Amino acid sequence: MIDLNHQPKFHEKVTALVDAALQAENAARERRRYLGASRLGIACERALQFEYADAPVDAGAEFAGRTLRIFDVGHALEELAIRWLRLAGFELHTRRKEGGQFGFSVANGRIQGHVDGIFSDGPAELGLSYPMLFECKTMNDRNWKACVKSGVAVSKPVYAAQIAVYQAYLESSIPGISAHPALFTAINKDTQELWCELVPFDGGLAQRMSDRAVRVIQATEAGEQLPRIAIEPGYYECKYCAWAHRCWRSS
Repeated sequence: MIDLNHQPKFHEKVTALVDAALQAENAARERRRYLGASRLGIACERALQFEYADAPVDAGAEFAGRTLRIFDVGHALEELAIRWLRLAGFELHTRRKEGGQFGFSVANGRIQGHVDGIFSDGPAELGLSYPMLFECKTMNDRNWKACVKSGVAVSKPVYAAQIAVYQAYLESSIPGISAHPALFTAINKDTQELWCELVPFDGGLAQRMSDRAVRVIQATEAGEQLPRIAIEPGYYECKYCAWAHRCWRSS
């Protein structure tokens, strides 16, 4: 129940101003016109279609200010992880010599990906081989512990798919990137603990994700809808989908 007599406190007023500014900034960003490799592993192919088509999200499904603040904190922590690894003796590159992130673009720009970085060298005592893909994520304590317990492929298959696709498509421009395991780093946002995991290239996963991207693009451009992940809108994945109402009111 809404308290009509509630008077916003000072910190609430400041937070509201910050959140409104973040939402305005996000709304002004240029919209993505391609299918991003970081999203290929999500559960529902129809959701990927909506994303690729840049379909408007459902009313109320826009990113809230708090969510945008969470994203910003995650980006800041990832920059710290890069600093820490460099201090520890890793040669970590996050920008090409000519500028811009390392990444790839295929299918006339309709499938793209941008990676966190590439290792060219590191501490000798670790016995690693290079070049090596770097992927960094931040997680709350529950998700971080799940990743530590089961590994990224089991606990976060979307991230595993992202890594595999990056390794596959970067091989032509960075020879050897798929021959060496990627270094996946997860930061616990609650404790600042680090989880570092070597992720060998999964060629089968990369091929499945590439095939999926082609399927999503072809179906979307042909005006066809791919199957939903569920048979009823109460499915837990659907509850958190930004296009749930749009999806279930359609055929």
